[in-house]
Parts: sequence; C-alpha cells; structure tokens
Amino acid sequence: MRPLDSFARRATLRRSAGLLGAFRFEQSDPARFYGALAADTAAMVADLWAGTTSSPVAGRTVLDVGGGPGYFSAAFEAAGLTYLGVEPDPTEMHAGPASEPGSGMFVRASGLALPFADGSVDICLSSNVAEHVRHPWRLGNEMLRVTRPGGLVVLSYTVWLGPFGGHEMGLTHYLGGARAARRYTRRHGHRPKNDYGSSLFAVSAADGLQWARSTGALVAAYPRYHPRWAWWMTKVPGFREFAVSNLVLVLRPT
Repeated sequence: MRPLDSFARRATLRRSAGLLGAFRFEQSDPARFYGALAADTAAMVADLWAGTTSSPVAGRTVLDVGGGPGYFSAAFEAAGLTYLGVEPDPTEMHAGPASEPGSGMFVRASGLALPFADGSVDICLSSNVAEHVRHPWRLGNEMLRVTRPGGLVVLSYTVWLGPFGGHEMGLTHYLGGARAARRYTRRHGHRPKNDYGSSLFAVSAADGLQWARSTGALVAAYPRYHPRWAWWMTKVPGFREFAVSNLVLVLRPT
C-alpha cells in the first residue's frame, strides 16, 4: 500500500466543504471548529500510519507538538492512541480541554527543544504550528529526532501566500505582513493574535518541501484540505504557493 492510498479515499469534495464550513466557527465557537478538525486529523494520521506501515495505529504513542488547548487529545485517544501534547504557552493550555482531568498528558515546552529522548514516540504531529515559529525547520528536525525509526512524522502548516496565510487578518496579508498587522490594529484597537513578525511568519511551500527532501525521510506531500483530484497543485512551483493553502509533509525516519 502506498502512503496516501487510505487517506485518498476520504479526501473528497464533501470533506473539504465540511471543514471549510466549520472554519467560520473558529473564533465564535472554537470547540465546534477544533472538534471537527481533531476528528479529521486523527483519521488522517491513522490512514497515513496504515499506508506507511501496513499496521493498525491503535496502541501507538502520538506526540502533538503545539497541542494548544488540547482539542485533539480526545480524538486521538478514541482512536486507541496514547496522546502527549506539547505547548509552550500556558494561556493556550488553559483555554480548552487540556486543563480538564482525563484529557491526556500535556507538557509545557518549546517545539524547538522537545524534552523527549531520541526515538521515544511512534508518531509526531504538528498541526498548523510551523508558521507560528521563527525557525520552522528546527521544529521539524526536533520532530524527526524524537520519532523512532520506522515511525511517522506529520508536519502540516499554513502556506503564507495561500488564502488563509494571514489568519485573522484575512486577505490583507497580500499587502504585506507588517502592513496587514498595522491595518488590523487600527481597525480592532489591538494587535492580531497571529501577529506578523512575532507569532506569524511567511513560510512557503517551497521551503517546506526543500527541507523535507533534504532529510531523506520524505514519503509524501499534499494539500491538507483539498480533495484528492486537486493534489497535483503541490507539484507546480509558484502556483502551489497560492493554491495549496495548507501543506502536509509526511516523513518516515530511518
């Protein structure tokens, strides 16, 4: 079985539309949005594991780098995995189920220096975090380090020039990140949570692919929220920066 075979069957236009519809609740009802995203992510990781190892995912350990409020923990544990969340911001950890009893194990730490031994987890996931750190590929290298040989690393991030690259700043990021942040501040009276240059950075699809290929561990790359028939966009330089929106890099350490 090829790495993407199982997931490709679920990557339909209906799934894409459902996730896009849930996105509008990110600010007003985060539990609704992140609950849907968590369920989809757990299923995606299970499919990728099956495609790369030809074995069931239940019983494995998943390390979620940048787990935030912990919405993913229940979805992964329902799939039979042991969930470990890493989050550097204590306010994020207390903004959701991460602070509730029985919600999995969480560690306050930086993804750039993970407090785990080499090869200590089966799966390492980072969902929509790389665009928020100044050194995203140092994060990627740490994920590879802590994942055992034959395990799975799934690094997914928002591409800067895609339609969601500006996050809550909307499409104004096409005017430039600093200018978009100033415009947002004038309009709302405060800096954006995802503030260009401090908590949001311009990460390209080309840079991610170059890093992943340089590791020798890349097994697949595709646009996370697109239907299967649109995955070809990842292969087109230039165009992919605007069309891919969110790039998934799937790596298998050796």
